[in-house]
Amino acid sequence: MHKLGRGHRDKVQQFMAITGTSEKVALQSLKASDWHLEGAFDFFYSQPQIRAVTDSRHLEELYNRYKDPYVDMIMVDGVSLLCNDLQVDPQDIVMLVVSWHMKAATMCEFSRQEFISGLQSVGIDSIEKFREKLPSLRTELKDENKFCEIYNFAFGWAKEKGQKSLALDTAIGMWQLLFAEKHWPLVDHWCQFLQVRHNKAISRDTWSQLLEFVKTIDPQLSNYDAEGAWPYLIDEFVEYLFEHGIIQRKN
Repeated sequence: MHKLGRGHRDKVQQFMAITGTSEKVALQSLKASDWHLEGAFDFFYSQPQIRAVTDSRHLEELYNRYKDPYVDMIMVDGVSLLCNDLQVDPQDIVMLVVSWHMKAATMCEFSRQEFISGLQSVGIDSIEKFREKLPSLRTELKDENKFCEIYNFAFGWAKEKGQKSLALDTAIGMWQLLFAEKHWPLVDHWCQFLQVRHNKAISRDTWSQLLEFVKTIDPQLSNYDAEGAWPYLIDEFVEYLFEHGIIQRKN
């Protein structure tokens, strides 16, 4: 910038201060508009590929705020700080939606790639934008297809690394969180049944089939077919409901 005259230097500084962009992008925008500030702003905001430079710089800063001091990852403490900045409880289901957008491999962890690509995909490059985006992220759970995707994503995300199945306590916690959104009236009975009769880890097949059961079988089980191809655990659950008089057996 030392080669520029004072007037041009001032415009570069002003442009950088307002847009939060780099000197290189400021120069590119100002030169494209023949050094007219208004024209430079129009050029900058009409070029998404140029704005992406800004986004990535802001995202790097955001990532570095939460990154673990010893590994190039955001770990539990960083996620906790992020939730604090967002003013949301770490147990809030919206954090599951956020993790789904980031394609996060593991609960309470984000790699650099997951964090930056995930936020770019939803147009977030600051904590303020992140906060503003939370209500619309939350409403995605009301979309049937997205709910199914988020539900199926949650199994791999919540299980321990290297395990094929999901620990029962974790599965129960996730089901209570997810089915609070679906308002499935049998969720508490399902969780009690598992603790009393099953007390083992949950397979991916049981996890995915339960959602199918919730979507297709009404809570009074009037359309339940004992000859249907449900996993044995779901058939046992139906028997448990009848045995305990929670649901009346149809004649």
